[in-house]
Amino acid sequence: MNPKTQAARLALDYVKNNMILGLGSGSTAEIFIELLGIRVTGGLDIKGIPTSRRSAEVAIESGIELLSIEHADRIDLTVDGADEIGPDFALIKGGGGCLLREKIIANASDLMVVIADESKLVDTLGAFALPVEVDRFGFSITAKKVFDALRVGGTQRPAVVLREDKHSGKPFITDGGHYILDCACGAIPNPAKTAAKVCAVPGVIEHGLFIDLARVVIIGGEIGAEILER
Repeated sequence: MNPKTQAARLALDYVKNNMILGLGSGSTAEIFIELLGIRVTGGLDIKGIPTSRRSAEVAIESGIELLSIEHADRIDLTVDGADEIGPDFALIKGGGGCLLREKIIANASDLMVVIADESKLVDTLGAFALPVEVDRFGFSITAKKVFDALRVGGTQRPAVVLREDKHSGKPFITDGGHYILDCACGAIPNPAKTAAKVCAVPGVIEHGLFIDLARVVIIGGEIGAEILER
């Protein structure tokens, strides 16, 4: 069985009747949503809050009832993927451009479970480019300030580029209407310090460093999955 499917299947054990679930984005999260839909068809009673338009589409196709975040008084559990998983479950997320909504929902959840294959486990974050969501106004100035913040945070030679839409070649626009700067860092030796410095730059809406949010990580392999807990 596919390692992503192994991880997604094991994450279903955290889902209970009458829960409100944050539904993550990305290929592994979509597998989870599809498997969750099978449980719903079998009688499981839950509601989902999607982190992106795409995860909403997959949930609807899977027969999952959706709930607007404005109408939720709590989020019991969020299941989401990650682009990198480092020490202490520090994450890089946002490769798909959904980092702002993903972080809002993860932060509001009683529990965040991350599902991934073992290739996402790293000793040091940063091989995957760090996404930074920024306001469109003055984004080129913001990009220079983000570069400076990354240097102060400990990254030696960051490269900051504006993400382009792969189809049109125009700047990529997030679900929230913002641009994304992809910051090739190579290594982020101090994720917490880097997160604080980048977040302090005017024009930055949010960044893809998820610190102290994940409490459970499920790593899928070819013949099963392993649960890691903080």
